[in-house]
Amino acid sequence: MASFRFHGNRWQARVRRAGYPVQTRSFLTKADAERWARTVEVQIDRGTYETPSNAQQFSLGDLIDRYMREVTPRMKGAKEDLIRLAAIRRREICSIKIKSLTASKVASYRDERLQQVSAGTVIRELAYLSAIINHARRDWGIQASNPVAMVKKPPSPQGRDRIMDLEELARLFTFLQPTARRNALMLPLVKFALETAMRRGEILSLRWDSIDLARRTAFLPD
Repeated sequence: MASFRFHGNRWQARVRRAGYPVQTRSFLTKADAERWARTVEVQIDRGTYETPSNAQQFSLGDLIDRYMREVTPRMKGAKEDLIRLAAIRRREICSIKIKSLTASKVASYRDERLQQVSAGTVIRELAYLSAIINHARRDWGIQASNPVAMVKKPPSPQGRDRIMDLEELARLFTFLQPTARRNALMLPLVKFALETAMRRGEILSLRWDSIDLARRTAFLPD
């Protein structure tokens, strides 16, 4: 329900509706105040009203900070994701308010980063930003569009088409020989990775109850 009062030579309209913060605005005439209040009430009833302060008060960096606190720690690659997100957080684009973040600004960020890092890294960073904004819209009630979705991604880099030859393997194994500064486990760890094609996290998560020495197998539950 809307209420009106004359205060400081202006008419102040106030709209209260369950589930929404109180909206207020001042006008020179009461007619303008009533017209604005009716528009707000209709938009709320239709579910199309965007709280002005909702997206204006949060920057892209604010969303990244909250995502790093609440969401990333629950993800499988949390450690690596936190490092990457912290690096993105230092970029200038993170100071922009979500309401002011446009596709052109994201495109400028894309082009700037392409001068510094690989296309694969830029694709990953844009995917992070898009996922964070979508999560904020879906789960946190941030009423804003996702301009990242409208930006053309750089072409994916061509995948590798070769593996190390025997000479390169020999040089790698020589380099990994145990020394005073090199862990003696590095050489067998690398050989194990090469034989199994397992990722680092998969190798480090192995437990003895998942190993069958007789059958020479390892079970990966995840």
